[in-house]
Amino acid sequence: MKRARYTEEQIISILQEHDAGAKCADLCRKHGMSAGTLYAWKSKFGGMTVSDAKRLKVLEDENAKLKKLLAEQMLDAAALKELLAKNGRARRQARGCRASAGRVWSVGAAGLPDCRCGSQDDPLTVAAPA
Repeated sequence: MKRARYTEEQIISILQEHDAGAKCADLCRKHGMSAGTLYAWKSKFGGMTVSDAKRLKVLEDENAKLKKLLAEQMLDAAALKELLAKNGRARRQARGCRASAGRVWSVGAAGLPDCRCGSQDDPLTVAAPA
């Protein structure tokens, strides 16, 4: 990233000169910048004081840090979901139950799926409908 040539204090002082009545061409020649830069600064820092600019910089840094933390948390959550999905498929295949392969389940009397493959997580057994 390109290092800034001017500090916020310098930018605000240049903008205050412009507001005081100095011409754009004179300011650009004096400080060695283009007119586009001056107007870009004016759109970003126009009407600010030095303390406002410092506060803006602190808030931008904090916002960048929070965005980075959020992105890391989202990556962690996605990795855990992927791990759990793989673990669930492996467990179903080990039991011999092919629920993810598009098997149609018959519904028992209680309205629950009638699966006779038995689950190691489920201590209760379901009796077949009579």
